[in-house]
Amino acid sequence: MNIGIVCYPTFGGSGVIATELGISLAKKGHNVHFITYKRPVRLEGFYQNIFYHEVNSMSYPLFEYDPYETALASKIADVVRYEKLDLLHVHYAIPHAAVAFMAKSILSSFGIRIPVVTTLHGTDITLVGNDKSFAPVVEFSINSSDGVTAVSNYLKQKTLNTFNITTDIEVIYNFIDFDRFKKVDKDHFKKMLAPNGEKVLVHTSNFRKVKRVQDVIEVFGRVVQKTPSLLLLIGDGPERQRMEELCRSKGLCDQIRFLGKQNAVEELLAISDVFIIPSADESFGLAALEAMACEVPIISSNVGGLPEVNIHGVTGFLSEVGDVEDMARNTLSLLENENTLHAFKASALAEAKKFKIEEIVPVYEDYYIETIDRVKIGV
Repeated sequence: MNIGIVCYPTFGGSGVIATELGISLAKKGHNVHFITYKRPVRLEGFYQNIFYHEVNSMSYPLFEYDPYETALASKIADVVRYEKLDLLHVHYAIPHAAVAFMAKSILSSFGIRIPVVTTLHGTDITLVGNDKSFAPVVEFSINSSDGVTAVSNYLKQKTLNTFNITTDIEVIYNFIDFDRFKKVDKDHFKKMLAPNGEKVLVHTSNFRKVKRVQDVIEVFGRVVQKTPSLLLLIGDGPERQRMEELCRSKGLCDQIRFLGKQNAVEELLAISDVFIIPSADESFGLAALEAMACEVPIISSNVGGLPEVNIHGVTGFLSEVGDVEDMARNTLSLLENENTLHAFKASALAEAKKFKIEEIVPVYEDYYIETIDRVKIGV
């Protein structure tokens, strides 16, 4: 197939999944065309059948904001028309699904009917979609798509509860590439960071309020009182400065490392003992799955799609949002017993293998073919 992919080219989960999906499809022989405003961060190296089309929006004194959506629609129409795409896969409802509808309307004037699959990733429904100024566009865009997928059962139900959806939503879980995310020997690296055998706790996110990074620090503050430990905070975002101030006020800065954005997060996961994700909402929990693939058990909240990934008492523990005392107890129960810790690490890996990229990508391929066939017969 000749497949177009529209996504955010950033470290966020939707961009990561879209890029990894495109790479895997290309490895299977499909031609993949990425259409976005910069090269996706996970799109490294050269692939013979991956093509990147950069979207450039005009800067003009009349415009207070560059008209990116208009430029994107024009670029999509151009790529579909001249690269003869079979299907367009847009990730994240706003603005990509709405822009895809505009591109479809442009292409119809040339007699071209391009099937569009929209994948819902989370905050496009739970955060942006809940904003009344966006809600009508989100609902219309979903219903105008030829195929719609969601990354968890939770997100599917949330979408159905939030909007008047008239089209079917297929749940296709996020996935993990075990060629990249796996336990590797980085003992020399761990000894450099934790020379006295300290346990290593880790959290990675975009440091937005919904991620509740303050809870990570609160949990760590309780853990470090009982067990010598180090906390690695990976990522960046609007809450980082406040978290650094919290760290200073608690006198924990010698044991906490703010590492910023990292391309090779798997190398840091390889030296970690526990992953903490106390979010107020998660549509799936891709960061947790990446940790599990590296044999790191999970301490998480029990919201959204997290219980579909982190199995309580097996791959880690679930707690109520904000219950840092329970999260700290659960963390200590792992760190203070090596046999328990190793058992949970093994279970985390076993559960992660259910989400292998080799298992999920064929589901997308089948869904693409089904969608193309439906469009052809006008269903």
